[in-house]
Amino acid sequence: QLQLVESGGGLVQPGGSLRLSCAASGFTLTHYTIGWFRQAPGKEREGVSYITSTINYTNYADSVKGRFTISRDNAKNTVYLQMNSLKPEDTAVYSCAAGRFWSWSESDYEHWGQGTQVTVSS
Repeated sequence: QLQLVESGGGLVQPGGSLRLSCAASGFTLTHYTIGWFRQAPGKEREGVSYITSTINYTNYADSVKGRFTISRDNAKNTVYLQMNSLKPEDTAVYSCAAGRFWSWSESDYEHWGQGTQVTVSS
């Protein structure tokens, strides 16, 4: 069974950090572009970052550039999203997804995790 599982969410104060993990089972993440998306209450889901297969090209939404870093650990079949200098507007459910294309489009991603809640509040 192909599955993605996110972890690492939680409650953090503004300016704090969290590291989200996206672990795969049933398939190898190195063959896929892995994207992180987030959805805040009352808002549409948006792309946050992605890392491509093979050359590990990374891309970030303007709102998180310089604060978030996406990376892979192939040995653990896991992709991470390191989030620093968190802001209240980063509060959302964060989901990872696996797809075949370099894309911000949700329709290009085949497999999705269930999401993990990130809340930034004092």
